[in-house]
Parts: sequence; structure tokens; C-alpha cells
Amino acid sequence: MRVPGGAKILSMLGSSEWGVGLIEMLVALAILGAVAVAFLSGLATTSKADIIDDEQATAESLARSQMEWLRDVDYVYDATEYPPALLPGDEDYINYSVITAAEPLHDPDDGIQKVTVTVKRLDKEIVTLEDYKIDK
Repeated sequence: MRVPGGAKILSMLGSSEWGVGLIEMLVALAILGAVAVAFLSGLATTSKADIIDDEQATAESLARSQMEWLRDVDYVYDATEYPPALLPGDEDYINYSVITAAEPLHDPDDGIQKVTVTVKRLDKEIVTLEDYKIDK
């Protein structure tokens, strides 16, 4: 069987199909690029959401432990704040700070205070918990 020469192949394809292969390749590359951009964008969004979720969970855990600690602290009449518990030395709590505030419900203080625990990370408020402290 005889293989046709290059000139015969060109005449069989015709001159109108010469650039079709190049155009098809460019279209395929454009589609592949769009899919890659969409995938990487989704990956970045997921990563950022994971970081925010971790920050929120850590702050909430810290706020709950501070609130539990405040329940065991002796009641102080007319207090405006209570000292926070020492933050654990764990590196999970680096850049976190805790602010505790107290406010008597009645004037004069009759043994019931509204206590607020606010957890911040890098001076950005993450979680605020409120509860009531009663003189036992």
C-alpha cells in the first residue's frame, strides 16, 4: 500500500481547514484555563472559610471557659469588671485577649450582676457571651 505524499494530503484536506487545528487548541486551552481559575478560586475560598471557622471555635471555647471560671469567683458588690482567668500557655491562644465586664442589675447592687465575656483576636471582636452572676 502506498502512502500519499505531503502535497496529496494537503490537496485532500483543502486549504480552508489549515488553521482549524490551531483554533481548536486555543479554545481547549482557554476552557482549561477557566476551569483551573474556578478550581483555585474555590480552593482559596474554602481555605479562608476554614481559618475563620477555626478562629470562631477557638474564641468560643475560650469564652465558655472564662464564663465557667467567673461562676466560681467570689461575688464583688458594685463590681464593673472581674479579672479574666489566665490564658492557657497553649499556642492555640496566641493573639487572643479576654475582657470581662460586670454590671449590677439594680441600684444599689442587690446581689445580681450581668457579666459579659468578650474574646478578641488581634483587636477584632470574635465572640461575646453574657450571663448573670448571683451572690450565693
